[in-house]
Amino acid sequence: MEEKQQQEIDLTKVYDYAEYPDKKVSGRCDNCNSSYFKSSVKGGIFLRECRECGLKKSI
Repeated sequence: MEEKQQQEIDLTKVYDYAEYPDKKVSGRCDNCNSSYFKSSVKGGIFLRECRECGLKKSI
């Protein structure tokens, strides 16, 4: 039997998608399950930010 481990999500941190891929559903925010993101590219890094809660991942 697997124990569900609730991981605390720090919204001030930028997560690396390679280390923290979308856990619940691909293309949805791990924190609030929204699929509405704003994206930006800066210095060759693609950044995806959830418009609902602000969770950021570098893709």
